[in-house]
Amino acid sequence: METSEIIKKVRKIEIKTRGLSQNIFAGEYHSAFKGRGMAFSEVREYQYGDDVRDIDWNVTARFHRPYVKVFEEERELTVMLLIDVSGSLDFGTTRQMKRDLATEIAATLAFSAIQNNDKIGVIFFSDQIEKYIPPKKGRKHILYIIREMLDFHPQSKSTDVGQAVEFMTRVLKRRSTAFVLSDFFVRQGSNEEQETFVHTLTMAARKHDVVAIQVYDQRAKMLPDIGLMKVRDAETGHEMFIDTSSKKLRHAHTRYFMERQQFLQQAFTRSNIDWTSVATNEDYVKALLMLFKKR
Repeated sequence: METSEIIKKVRKIEIKTRGLSQNIFAGEYHSAFKGRGMAFSEVREYQYGDDVRDIDWNVTARFHRPYVKVFEEERELTVMLLIDVSGSLDFGTTRQMKRDLATEIAATLAFSAIQNNDKIGVIFFSDQIEKYIPPKKGRKHILYIIREMLDFHPQSKSTDVGQAVEFMTRVLKRRSTAFVLSDFFVRQGSNEEQETFVHTLTMAARKHDVVAIQVYDQRAKMLPDIGLMKVRDAETGHEMFIDTSSKKLRHAHTRYFMERQQFLQQAFTRSNIDWTSVATNEDYVKALLMLFKKR
Protein backbone atom coordinates (compact mmCIF):
# COMPACT_ATOMS: atom_id res chain seq x y z
CA MET A 1 0.00 0.00 0.00
CA GLU A 2 1.38 3.42 -0.99
CA THR A 3 2.10 6.01 1.73
CA SER A 4 -0.50 8.49 0.40
CA GLU A 5 -3.16 5.76 0.35
CA ILE A 6 -2.29 4.74 3.94
CA ILE A 7 -2.51 8.36 5.15
CA LYS A 8 -5.90 8.72 3.46
CA LYS A 9 -7.17 5.51 5.09
CA VAL A 10 -5.79 6.49 8.52
CA ARG A 11 -7.57 9.85 8.29
CA LYS A 12 -10.83 8.20 7.27
CA ILE A 13 -10.68 5.75 10.17
CA GLU A 14 -9.75 8.53 12.60
CA ILE A 15 -12.73 10.69 11.59
CA LYS A 16 -15.18 7.81 12.00
CA THR A 17 -13.82 6.13 15.11
CA ARG A 18 -12.88 9.31 16.96
CA GLY A 19 -16.43 10.59 16.46
CA LEU A 20 -17.86 7.33 17.79
CA SER A 21 -15.60 7.35 20.84
CA GLN A 22 -16.47 10.96 21.69
CA ASN A 23 -20.22 10.85 21.04
CA ILE A 24 -21.22 7.29 21.88
CA PHE A 25 -18.60 5.40 23.87
CA ALA A 26 -17.06 8.02 26.16
CA GLY A 27 -19.44 7.52 29.10
CA GLU A 28 -19.92 3.80 28.55
CA TYR A 29 -16.19 3.13 28.39
CA HIS A 30 -15.57 5.26 31.50
CA SER A 31 -18.11 3.34 33.58
CA ALA A 32 -17.22 -0.10 32.18
CA PHE A 33 -13.51 0.09 33.01
CA LYS A 34 -12.94 1.30 36.53
CA GLY A 35 -9.19 1.67 36.82
CA ARG A 36 -6.63 -0.36 38.76
CA GLY A 37 -8.19 0.22 42.19
CA MET A 38 -7.91 2.73 45.00
CA ALA A 39 -4.99 5.15 45.23
CA PHE A 40 -3.89 7.14 48.30
CA SER A 41 -5.04 10.77 48.02
CA GLU A 42 -4.65 12.61 51.38
CA VAL A 43 -5.10 12.38 55.14
CA ARG A 44 -7.79 13.99 57.28
CA GLU A 45 -8.83 13.88 60.94
CA TYR A 46 -10.62 10.76 62.10
CA GLN A 47 -14.42 11.03 62.14
CA TYR A 48 -16.91 8.81 63.91
CA GLY A 49 -17.66 5.82 61.66
CA ASP A 50 -14.30 5.79 59.85
CA ASP A 51 -12.61 2.41 59.46
CA VAL A 52 -9.84 2.12 62.06
CA ARG A 53 -7.80 0.16 59.51
CA ASP A 54 -7.40 3.41 57.54
CA ILE A 55 -5.69 5.24 60.43
CA ASP A 56 -2.30 6.67 59.43
CA TRP A 57 -0.29 5.97 62.58
CA ASN A 58 2.69 8.12 61.59
CA VAL A 59 0.56 11.27 61.13
CA THR A 60 -1.51 10.39 64.22
CA ALA A 61 1.67 10.18 66.34
CA ARG A 62 2.94 13.49 64.93
CA PHE A 63 -0.23 15.48 65.72
CA HIS A 64 -1.33 13.50 68.81
CA ARG A 65 -4.84 12.92 67.44
CA PRO A 66 -6.12 10.29 65.00
CA TYR A 67 -5.85 10.85 61.23
CA VAL A 68 -7.08 8.52 58.50
CA LYS A 69 -5.89 7.95 54.93
CA VAL A 70 -8.32 9.00 52.22
CA PHE A 71 -8.36 6.96 49.01
CA GLU A 72 -9.82 7.72 45.61
CA GLU A 73 -10.36 5.60 42.55
CA GLU A 74 -7.28 5.45 40.39
CA ARG A 75 -8.76 6.23 36.98
CA GLU A 76 -5.78 5.98 34.66
CA LEU A 77 -5.57 2.64 32.90
CA THR A 78 -3.09 0.86 30.73
CA VAL A 79 -5.02 -0.58 27.79
CA MET A 80 -3.50 -3.30 25.62
CA LEU A 81 -4.85 -4.25 22.21
CA LEU A 82 -3.89 -7.80 21.26
CA ILE A 83 -4.53 -7.87 17.51
CA ASP A 84 -4.57 -11.02 15.42
CA VAL A 85 -2.68 -10.43 12.14
CA SER A 86 -2.75 -14.04 10.91
CA GLY A 87 -3.81 -15.04 7.39
CA SER A 88 -7.39 -15.94 8.31
CA LEU A 89 -8.19 -12.24 8.97
CA ASP A 90 -7.71 -11.51 5.24
CA PHE A 91 -11.18 -12.73 4.42
CA GLY A 92 -14.53 -11.07 3.86
CA THR A 93 -17.50 -11.67 1.58
CA THR A 94 -19.76 -8.70 2.32
CA ARG A 95 -18.93 -5.13 3.36
CA GLN A 96 -15.34 -5.58 4.53
CA MET A 97 -12.51 -7.90 5.47
CA LYS A 98 -12.25 -9.25 9.00
CA ARG A 99 -8.97 -7.32 9.29
CA ASP A 100 -10.70 -4.03 8.37
CA LEU A 101 -13.39 -4.64 11.00
CA ALA A 102 -10.76 -5.45 13.65
CA THR A 103 -8.87 -2.24 12.74
CA GLU A 104 -11.97 -0.06 13.13
CA ILE A 105 -12.90 -1.64 16.47
CA ALA A 106 -9.32 -1.28 17.75
CA ALA A 107 -9.20 2.38 16.68
CA THR A 108 -12.55 3.09 18.39
CA LEU A 109 -11.30 1.50 21.61
CA ALA A 110 -8.03 3.44 21.37
CA PHE A 111 -9.76 6.82 20.96
CA SER A 112 -12.17 5.95 23.78
CA ALA A 113 -9.16 5.18 25.97
CA ILE A 114 -7.36 8.49 25.32
CA GLN A 115 -10.63 10.32 26.08
CA ASN A 116 -10.17 8.71 29.47
CA ASN A 117 -6.46 9.68 29.66
CA ASP A 118 -5.37 6.03 29.41
CA LYS A 119 -2.21 4.64 27.88
CA ILE A 120 -2.52 2.38 24.81
CA GLY A 121 -0.20 -0.43 23.79
CA VAL A 122 -0.45 -3.07 21.06
CA ILE A 123 0.65 -6.65 20.53
CA PHE A 124 0.38 -7.85 16.93
CA PHE A 125 0.34 -11.65 16.92
CA SER A 126 0.05 -14.65 14.62
CA ASP A 127 1.40 -17.91 16.04
CA GLN A 128 4.27 -15.73 17.28
CA ILE A 129 4.67 -12.20 18.61
CA GLU A 130 4.95 -10.16 15.42
CA LYS A 131 5.34 -6.71 17.02
CA TYR A 132 5.02 -5.11 20.46
CA ILE A 133 4.25 -1.40 20.77
CA PRO A 134 4.64 -0.31 24.44
CA PRO A 135 1.78 1.69 26.02
CA LYS A 136 1.82 5.47 25.49
CA LYS A 137 -0.69 8.31 25.44
CA GLY A 138 -1.82 10.71 22.76
CA ARG A 139 -3.40 11.03 19.32
CA LYS A 140 -0.05 10.79 17.52
CA HIS A 141 0.59 7.41 19.13
CA ILE A 142 -2.85 6.13 18.11
CA LEU A 143 -2.42 7.27 14.52
CA TYR A 144 0.88 5.36 14.44
CA ILE A 145 -0.96 2.26 15.73
CA ILE A 146 -3.70 2.59 13.07
CA ARG A 147 -1.08 3.04 10.35
CA GLU A 148 0.67 -0.13 11.51
CA MET A 149 -2.61 -2.06 11.53
CA LEU A 150 -3.36 -1.02 7.95
CA ASP A 151 0.04 -1.87 6.50
CA PHE A 152 1.43 -4.61 8.75
CA HIS A 153 2.91 -7.69 7.03
CA PRO A 154 3.25 -10.63 9.45
CA GLN A 155 6.01 -13.21 9.17
CA SER A 156 3.58 -16.07 9.83
CA LYS A 157 0.02 -16.77 8.67
CA SER A 158 -0.93 -19.16 11.50
CA THR A 159 -2.63 -18.26 14.81
CA ASP A 160 -1.81 -18.85 18.49
CA VAL A 161 -3.93 -16.66 20.77
CA GLY A 162 -2.52 -18.31 23.90
CA GLN A 163 1.05 -17.28 23.09
CA ALA A 164 0.00 -13.62 22.71
CA VAL A 165 -1.84 -13.70 26.04
CA GLU A 166 1.17 -15.30 27.76
CA PHE A 167 3.49 -12.65 26.33
CA MET A 168 1.23 -9.89 27.68
CA THR A 169 1.26 -11.34 31.20
CA ARG A 170 5.08 -11.39 31.08
CA VAL A 171 5.67 -7.84 29.81
CA LEU A 172 2.95 -6.01 31.79
CA LYS A 173 3.68 -5.92 35.50
CA ARG A 174 0.70 -3.76 36.56
CA ARG A 175 -2.95 -4.70 36.12
CA SER A 176 -4.23 -3.63 32.69
CA THR A 177 -7.30 -3.88 30.51
CA ALA A 178 -6.62 -6.10 27.51
CA PHE A 179 -8.81 -6.38 24.41
CA VAL A 180 -8.07 -9.48 22.32
CA LEU A 181 -9.27 -8.94 18.73
CA SER A 182 -9.30 -12.11 16.65
CA ASP A 183 -11.51 -14.46 14.67
CA PHE A 184 -10.44 -17.02 17.33
CA PHE A 185 -10.04 -19.60 14.61
CA VAL A 186 -8.77 -21.99 17.26
CA ARG A 187 -8.52 -25.55 16.05
CA GLN A 188 -10.01 -27.42 18.98
CA GLY A 189 -7.39 -30.16 18.98
CA SER A 190 -7.07 -32.64 21.85
CA ASN A 191 -8.58 -32.24 25.31
CA GLU A 192 -5.11 -31.41 26.60
CA GLU A 193 -4.70 -28.58 24.06
CA GLN A 194 -8.15 -27.24 24.94
CA GLU A 195 -7.32 -27.26 28.65
CA THR A 196 -4.01 -25.48 27.98
CA PHE A 197 -5.89 -22.77 26.08
CA VAL A 198 -8.40 -22.30 28.93
CA HIS A 199 -5.61 -22.34 31.55
CA THR A 200 -3.68 -19.61 29.68
CA LEU A 201 -6.78 -17.40 29.51
CA THR A 202 -7.56 -18.02 33.19
CA MET A 203 -4.06 -17.05 34.32
CA ALA A 204 -4.23 -13.84 32.27
CA ALA A 205 -7.70 -12.96 33.59
CA ARG A 206 -6.47 -13.26 37.19
CA LYS A 207 -3.82 -10.63 36.57
CA HIS A 208 -5.58 -8.41 33.99
CA ASP A 209 -9.07 -7.41 32.91
CA VAL A 210 -9.29 -9.39 29.66
CA VAL A 211 -12.02 -8.80 27.08
CA ALA A 212 -12.36 -10.90 23.91
CA ILE A 213 -13.81 -9.47 20.71
CA GLN A 214 -14.38 -12.00 17.94
CA VAL A 215 -14.67 -10.85 14.33
CA TYR A 216 -16.03 -13.32 11.80
CA ASP A 217 -17.58 -13.51 8.34
CA GLN A 218 -21.11 -14.83 7.86
CA ARG A 219 -19.81 -17.40 5.33
CA ALA A 220 -17.94 -19.07 8.19
CA LYS A 221 -21.36 -19.73 9.70
CA MET A 222 -23.42 -20.52 6.61
CA LEU A 223 -22.42 -21.45 3.07
CA PRO A 224 -24.56 -20.28 0.14
CA ASP A 225 -25.96 -22.82 -2.32
CA ILE A 226 -23.92 -21.80 -5.39
CA GLY A 227 -22.61 -25.14 -6.67
CA LEU A 228 -18.92 -25.94 -7.05
CA MET A 229 -16.69 -23.47 -5.19
CA LYS A 230 -12.92 -23.24 -4.78
CA VAL A 231 -11.85 -22.57 -1.19
CA ARG A 232 -8.44 -21.82 0.28
CA ASP A 233 -7.20 -22.04 3.85
CA ALA A 234 -5.62 -18.61 4.42
CA GLU A 235 -3.31 -19.98 7.13
CA THR A 236 -2.04 -23.15 5.44
CA GLY A 237 -2.53 -22.20 1.78
CA HIS A 238 -4.34 -25.50 1.11
CA GLU A 239 -6.88 -25.26 -1.74
CA MET A 240 -9.78 -27.51 -2.66
CA PHE A 241 -13.14 -27.55 -4.43
CA ILE A 242 -16.34 -28.09 -2.48
CA ASP A 243 -19.88 -28.68 -3.73
CA THR A 244 -22.06 -26.14 -1.91
CA SER A 245 -25.21 -27.59 -3.52
CA SER A 246 -24.82 -30.49 -1.07
CA LYS A 247 -27.19 -29.90 1.84
CA LYS A 248 -25.16 -32.37 3.92
CA LEU A 249 -21.96 -30.34 3.37
CA ARG A 250 -23.67 -27.04 4.20
CA HIS A 251 -25.11 -28.48 7.41
CA ALA A 252 -21.71 -29.92 8.40
CA HIS A 253 -20.11 -26.51 7.78
CA THR A 254 -22.65 -24.75 10.04
CA ARG A 255 -22.38 -27.46 12.70
CA TYR A 256 -18.58 -27.08 12.78
CA PHE A 257 -18.93 -23.31 13.27
CA MET A 258 -21.49 -23.73 16.07
CA GLU A 259 -19.35 -26.34 17.85
CA ARG A 260 -16.36 -23.96 17.70
CA GLN A 261 -18.49 -21.12 19.07
CA GLN A 262 -19.69 -23.34 21.90
CA PHE A 263 -16.11 -24.23 22.77
CA LEU A 264 -15.12 -20.54 22.81
CA GLN A 265 -18.11 -19.58 24.95
CA GLN A 266 -17.26 -22.29 27.49
CA ALA A 267 -13.58 -21.29 27.47
CA PHE A 268 -14.36 -17.60 28.09
CA THR A 269 -16.94 -18.43 30.79
CA ARG A 270 -14.51 -20.74 32.62
CA SER A 271 -11.77 -18.10 32.34
CA ASN A 272 -14.07 -15.33 33.62
CA ILE A 273 -13.59 -13.28 30.44
CA ASP A 274 -16.23 -11.00 28.92
CA TRP A 275 -16.64 -11.40 25.17
CA THR A 276 -18.67 -10.38 22.15
CA SER A 277 -18.86 -11.50 18.55
CA VAL A 278 -19.26 -9.26 15.47
CA ALA A 279 -19.76 -10.31 11.83
CA THR A 280 -18.29 -8.28 8.96
CA ASN A 281 -21.82 -7.39 7.79
CA GLU A 282 -22.94 -6.21 11.25
CA ASP A 283 -22.70 -2.90 13.10
CA TYR A 284 -19.95 -3.21 15.71
CA VAL A 285 -21.23 -0.13 17.58
CA LYS A 286 -24.21 -2.08 18.92
CA ALA A 287 -22.02 -5.04 19.92
CA LEU A 288 -19.54 -2.82 21.82
CA LEU A 289 -22.28 -0.92 23.60
CA MET A 290 -23.89 -4.16 24.77
CA LEU A 291 -20.47 -5.44 25.89
CA PHE A 292 -19.79 -2.27 27.91
CA LYS A 293 -23.27 -2.20 29.48
CA LYS A 294 -23.18 -5.78 30.74
CA ARG A 295 -19.97 -5.17 32.70
